[in-house]
Amino acid sequence: MEETRIKQDEIFIGKNIREIRLEQKIGQTELVRRLQLQGVDMTRETLVKIERGIQHLKASQLRAIKNELNTTYDRLLK
Repeated sequence: MEETRIKQDEIFIGKNIREIRLEQKIGQTELVRRLQLQGVDMTRETLVKIERGIQHLKASQLRAIKNELNTTYDRLLK
């Protein structure tokens, strides 16, 4: 069964991820490392594309990012 992908057409999830990540002074490589330790399949290049809004992200990726950044879905999806 294919996992749901979240489109970033109207919602700027990637921009919000980048904003929160930078507030917490977490580098892209560090965030990706933490996500990989959770078993999330992601590379730094994938994170760059997500943050730029040119790649959709999977629901599991969004959940893991939310957990690692210790934030809420509301803040990510604002």
